[in-house]
Amino acid sequence: MEIIASPTEMQRWSENARRHGETLAFVPTMGFLHEGHLTLMREGRRRATRLASSLFVNPTQFAPNEDFSRYPRNFDGDCKLMRTVPVDVLFAPEPEAMFPKGSQTWVEATEVTKGLCGDHRPGHFRGVTTVCAKLFNIVKPHVALFGEKDFQQLRAIQRMVVDLNFDLQIIPVATVREPDGLAMSSRNAYLEPEERKRALALNRALRAACEILARGAQTTADLAGAARMVLQQTPGLEIEYVDAIDAETLAPMDRIDRAVVVAIAARVGKTRLIDNVVLLPSSEPESLSLSSIR
Repeated sequence: MEIIASPTEMQRWSENARRHGETLAFVPTMGFLHEGHLTLMREGRRRATRLASSLFVNPTQFAPNEDFSRYPRNFDGDCKLMRTVPVDVLFAPEPEAMFPKGSQTWVEATEVTKGLCGDHRPGHFRGVTTVCAKLFNIVKPHVALFGEKDFQQLRAIQRMVVDLNFDLQIIPVATVREPDGLAMSSRNAYLEPEERKRALALNRALRAACEILARGAQTTADLAGAARMVLQQTPGLEIEYVDAIDAETLAPMDRIDRAVVVAIAARVGKTRLIDNVVLLPSSEPESLSLSSIR
């Protein structure tokens, strides 16, 4: 695996690959890899002849009171895991290379970042879309893969790619879970053993929303209420939001007449966790499947 730190060198690598008829898949990461990241990379490996990844803990998507300085890092371990896929090239720039002194341009998707995490993490998605726009221009992929666990992030990036006519396809990949149902996340490393058990309430809450839909619930308030009740019964868990909204636009909706995403953010101890499930109206046979959150 080749490791490149310079944006200019990365652009040259990609231009050379494209010139030789290669197709390029890209998986951006902030490191501290787990099976969820590797699943994205394996899918990228399947979809293209060359696979690129990036490792960059993006300072612009962290608020001053968030965990940028303590975000878990393990560069050597991450490289070892990437080589098992294998990844062809890793772009690992320093912050000064991505955001040189004097930078003043931002990319922002406005409507789709309202609500959910957008309300609780001001400026977060502006940092995400800006760094992804830069990474896409540097790595020049044909396809880029993103996990559905960060659902609002996925929708913001999809919106940006359409609105700014990026010449690439965004591939969503289903959330990867631990055997007990906890969504895989680099931040799970923060959880103490007892906190890890309490964190399973997010999965139980999503299952409750699925089950009430299967019993005939007609409104998004019913889904959100069922999920919230489970979380409220879990000691040591602080709810940030529970919402059920349009799965495509992330706009509010009342009746369940199209795909809906039930999304949760909660704190267990000092650790902020998110999870979601996309459900279809009860008239759709797929709506009764709980496989996506098991």
